[in-house]
Amino acid sequence: MAERFRDLERLQKGRPKDIVLMATVSSFESLRFPSRAEMQQFSELFEPLYQASSEDARRQAVAALSQSPHVPDRAARFIGTRPIDVAALFLTRAPALGDETLLHILETTGPDHARAVARRASLSPKIVEALVDRHHETHSRKSGEERIATRHQAERLAREEAVRDELRALMQAERPAENGPPPLAPASEMHQALFVRFARARETGMLAVALADALSSSQWLSERILLDLSGRQLAETLLALAVPADDCRFILARLHSHITENDGQALLTGIDAAMAVDRVESWRRADCYSNGGSLPQAANSADAPSPLADRSRAVAG
Repeated sequence: MAERFRDLERLQKGRPKDIVLMATVSSFESLRFPSRAEMQQFSELFEPLYQASSEDARRQAVAALSQSPHVPDRAARFIGTRPIDVAALFLTRAPALGDETLLHILETTGPDHARAVARRASLSPKIVEALVDRHHETHSRKSGEERIATRHQAERLAREEAVRDELRALMQAERPAENGPPPLAPASEMHQALFVRFARARETGMLAVALADALSSSQWLSERILLDLSGRQLAETLLALAVPADDCRFILARLHSHITENDGQALLTGIDAAMAVDRVESWRRADCYSNGGSLPQAANSADAPSPLADRSRAVAG
């Protein structure tokens, strides 16, 4: 486990940086109690991967880390000082932000970041005092005309935001239910056969296609699941798809050299099937909401030819 982040670092040459960034964050999230070495490794990997990734991937990574109780201080300071449209969610919600980190962010950023910090659910007296001092310091430098201009701008922004909120509410009310992903169904016999076939040949690219097809998701999601070096996300997905236990153990052992079939059985036993379904459903909803329009289509999309159709005969043979 200590080398999992180094393994991801070596993947950079062969895979898009976006996928490697999300896989790095996902692997780190799966650690309930990361060691000091793992925290250090994540800090070293996160910043260069973030810089090399797209805006969408950056936002997803920051949103995921906003829920994590363990974020290294170096990474937290880096995220907290990004532009406010990326950092706002992290500053507002991240439980990993301590007082010293928040003070550093307040000292090195502007009023927008301070407002985001002020919206946190819980603030220590030290942070409240720093916010008050920052507020007085900022306003003491403004002339009367600047204050009037700032107030007018704030009123204009508030009106625009109110209009946007109203439009969002109308769009949400009119959005048909079928725009979301279809309910998760057990993998068909054909899908199960393809999982085993591609795992036996260690054809991870084709396995990602088959997995996306079974999940009715984008291949972005299936790639991310397969890049979790612990194998836990794949185990949860296979359980959620009701793949037989023998096939689950075989697939895990073939794709992860450090997992024996006995290890795979222990991994599967430690996962609650109902919770696995809930978790996979949440991944699919997030995938549909965040990536549906900008990433590769699901393998079984109505508008995309399914590679599974060309391979069903091969399985029968």
